[in-house]
Amino acid sequence: MTSPDGAPLPAGDGAPRMTLGPDWVPGPDGLPFRRAARVVLLDEADRVLLLRGHDLDQPERSWWFTVGGGIDAGEDARAAAVREVREEVGLSLAREDLVGPVFERSAVFDFLAQHVRQDELIFLARVAAFDVVAVDRSAWTEVEVAQLDELRWWELDELEREQGEVYPEGLVELLRPLLGGWDGVTVRLAEGAG
Repeated sequence: MTSPDGAPLPAGDGAPRMTLGPDWVPGPDGLPFRRAARVVLLDEADRVLLLRGHDLDQPERSWWFTVGGGIDAGEDARAAAVREVREEVGLSLAREDLVGPVFERSAVFDFLAQHVRQDELIFLARVAAFDVVAVDRSAWTEVEVAQLDELRWWELDELEREQGEVYPEGLVELLRPLLGGWDGVTVRLAEGAG
């Protein structure tokens, strides 16, 4: 909740609440909405890099997801994807390093104690493995600092056995056919959570 000037109102404990940024606008269904670009980063051993995060109002619940975020005003999805990879994991990619979009999806989920909808274009990029512990977090937003808990490279067999939430749903099954290359078809994923 915000004050009339858009500043976050304090929570019941007096701490300021984080609010949705200007990239979130009212959607046709009444939910806050934004367009986003995500990137599935695969290393030379076919491991996928995922982030684990939680929502501030549900710290006991966490989930794994791909790198990415909102598309800023004036940006296209490729530019946003390249920017998000640089900001979240410190890796500089060129637009042509992105394959796809390989997937597109619309998801409804809870974010900052609100139901929101996000339409995503999801790209794929092959990168050399890097030490996730050494990732520079200086470009992270206040929300990312507060909500992102971990970065990790996952072997697909290991990720398939993971009991926690992983988004997009069925990620391992979606990625296996892409390991040998993309066929040029953008797969529309079923509307889902997260």
